[in-house]
Parts: sequence; C-alpha cells; structure tokens
Amino acid sequence: MRATGIVRRIDDLGRVVIPKEIRKTLRIREGDPLEIFTAKDGEVILKKYSPIGELNEFSQEYTETLGEILGCGVAVTDLDSIITVSKLSKKDYKEKSISDELEALIENREIKHFKDSKLLPIYKDDAMEYSKQIIMPIISASGDCIGSIILVSKESENIEEAEEKILKIAANFLGKQVQ
Repeated sequence: MRATGIVRRIDDLGRVVIPKEIRKTLRIREGDPLEIFTAKDGEVILKKYSPIGELNEFSQEYTETLGEILGCGVAVTDLDSIITVSKLSKKDYKEKSISDELEALIENREIKHFKDSKLLPIYKDDAMEYSKQIIMPIISASGDCIGSIILVSKESENIEEAEEKILKIAANFLGKQVQ
C-alpha cells in the first residue's frame, strides 16, 4: 500500500470524499461502484468494482474457447482494463489499462471493425501487431455497458461476418452472466 499524505474526515452522514486527483488517477467516476473490504488491523480498503472481473475464471475459459475455434486473438475488458486474453501475449495485454479511445468506444456502445492503418489501440502504448479487429461492447442484463470483447487477427484476410456474429453472441452471453 502507498501513502498519499492526504487525510480526510468522515462527515456526520459517514461520508468520506475521495480527492479528485486520486479519482482521476484511478479512473473513478461519479456513480462508479466501489467494493469495501476490511482488514483485521482496522484498515478499510475501497476497490473499484468490476462486474466482468467477477467472471474472471469463466470469461478466461470462454475467451480461450473463442480463440481456439476462430484462430484469432481475443480479449475481454471491463471499463478500465483487460481482464482476459487468448492467443495474445498475457504479459503484453492482461491487466493493462485500456486506451482512452477504446474506453470512449465502449461508452458509446459502438460496434467497430478496424483494419490496417485505422486500428484502435486496445491499451495505452499498444504496438498493434495485428491487421484487423472487431470491438463489441458487453451490455449487462440491466442495460449497463460493462466492458467489451475484442477479436484481433494478424491475417490479411477479412474477419468474416460469421465471426462478427459469434462475437456478438459472446458479448450478449457474457452480459447476461452479470446481474
């Protein structure tokens, strides 16, 4: 744990203000859910809650299956970082913060196909060692946008319409797993 040197008092309603600098650094926005943890030594820990993160093991298996069947790289993100990957380097992708461009695309609930020079970086400083990508938002059963599923290919041939439909099915399925 890292000390920030910032001290805040609890108000009469039990609230504590998280400073703007910390919210900006951790990408915490108004309305974002936070999980509260306690430790034996009296620590209270706030952690940004990720519904997709709750499905980590399940989404990893699902991602691996998609990658094997489609023969392409697959990544699942929440609104902040890459949660699971298949047929992509875990070291290069997993747990990296998503790019601002990807975050905006997800928030706008856009389905996008990119190829060649018009690729979208998945994470900050992405080398983009692929030539095609489809990005599909994941919408929860309650209608909230909770992340994305991304298909990338190094092959020069187009990602087929059938692969887009499979990705749409995957996004809908993962969204229905979150209550």
